[in-house]
Amino acid sequence: MPMFAKVVPDLKLRFLWLTIGYGLVASVVFLSLTSNPVDMEIGLPYEDKVFHAFAYFVLMVWFGQIYHDKFQRNMIAVVFVFMGMTLEYLQGYDPNRYFEFADMIANIIGIALGFSIVLTAAKNILLRVEKVIAI
Repeated sequence: MPMFAKVVPDLKLRFLWLTIGYGLVASVVFLSLTSNPVDMEIGLPYEDKVFHAFAYFVLMVWFGQIYHDKFQRNMIAVVFVFMGMTLEYLQGYDPNRYFEFADMIANIIGIALGFSIVLTAAKNILLRVEKVIAI
């Protein structure tokens, strides 16, 4: 019996989960930089901020399912903060988009919420999915 718990989950479908995760990252990058952004006016107050927070929440939770090591988890959060800030700055160069500090804050809030989720037992959802589908 090992003295320390394994910090990296033994995911059998790790390549699939990573592929999906990088697809999510690519989607966020594309949606952040396209000159024709998707307009989903559904009538929520500050809905674009909600969408920003949700996108980065999903990214943090997804990659937090794959990497349980404290250092890796922290680095993922830092990378997503950098990514959100960089994409927001780049939007300022597109005449059809604009730069907003509030969007950066929304991204960081999403990352922080996702980070708090992956500190709980919820970090094992992908492991449970694999068990259910009997991989």
